[in-house]
Amino acid sequence: MGEPLTVGIVGAGKISAAYAGTLAQLPGVRLTRVADLDAGRAAALAADLPGVLPVPPDELLTSADVDAVLNLTVPRAHATVALAALAAGKHVYGEKPLATGTAEAATVLAAAASAGRTVACAPDTVLGTGLQTARASLAAGDIGTPVAATAFMVTPGHERWHPSPQFYYEPGGGPLYDMGPYYLTALVHLLGPVRRVTGLASTPRPTRTTLDGVTFPVEVATHVTGALEHASGALTTLMMSFDAWTGRLPRIEVYGTEGTLNVPDPNGFAGDVHRFTGATQEWTKLPDLAGYRDAARGYGVADLARALRTGTPPRASADLAYHVLDVMESLLSAATTGTTTEVASTCTVPPLVPLAADPDDA
Repeated sequence: MGEPLTVGIVGAGKISAAYAGTLAQLPGVRLTRVADLDAGRAAALAADLPGVLPVPPDELLTSADVDAVLNLTVPRAHATVALAALAAGKHVYGEKPLATGTAEAATVLAAAASAGRTVACAPDTVLGTGLQTARASLAAGDIGTPVAATAFMVTPGHERWHPSPQFYYEPGGGPLYDMGPYYLTALVHLLGPVRRVTGLASTPRPTRTTLDGVTFPVEVATHVTGALEHASGALTTLMMSFDAWTGRLPRIEVYGTEGTLNVPDPNGFAGDVHRFTGATQEWTKLPDLAGYRDAARGYGVADLARALRTGTPPRASADLAYHVLDVMESLLSAATTGTTTEVASTCTVPPLVPLAADPDDA
């Protein structure tokens, strides 16, 4: 297998502990350093990670024992940190979205190409057994030709649980940019890239309030609904909301000429996949057919390490993340103009993940 990919975390916020815990269990990567503008947060994260040093961000970027930067900063800083890491000769794996907009994201892709370095991007949840089993079922023709899908996510808002939720309501946030990447990345895996979109968006509440009583402005649409036309011809109905308490609609469902596939929450790695066929008139729970078993946040970083060792593209590729960002940007543009918007980009759908314990076995 060779030497593990050494990784430094920039951004020691809420999600960083989940990544760090996973990386510590995977043989293909080794976490070496952690940095944050708040030195106390970096120190607190490193305290639970033997051999990991808390350092200032600039020092992490120039560290010889960091091959790749895991960028866990807030969305508005994603491109800035990625560009700095690439300029320092590092590979990058970033949290979603790739950037706050396609123009900014394009500078990251250009910098990566110029530096000869690889950029990968969350979500990696699509690499687990849930979504990959659904994808394997579609590839086997279990429900015939896919003709349509639904994707549905509602919550009353992240301020009800997050200690510092303001960034969820700034550019790069909102339900579409925060949760949309999970659903849209899953849909691209299942149905292929998106050709054009139309939609509507609203902001019913102009302010939100934190758990400790601080009221702050909402700068983005918090309820987005739209229709997507995939290049395959399949049509998806999408709804993303921070303005609804709950619902009973499936997270994702795919409708084919011979049946229906019920897909688990793409914000998780596993979950049951159920198939209905017209021939049997019954729902059947499928066994795990593909995907990384028992995966968690950080498997995308390990998949990046596998890709670098084998000279293949990472499955959580920057091209896929750019296309998802383009779809989201196009959807909001369509909502503003009241028109159907063509999606300028496309992407290569990553190969199916074989049923494996970790990326080194894939």
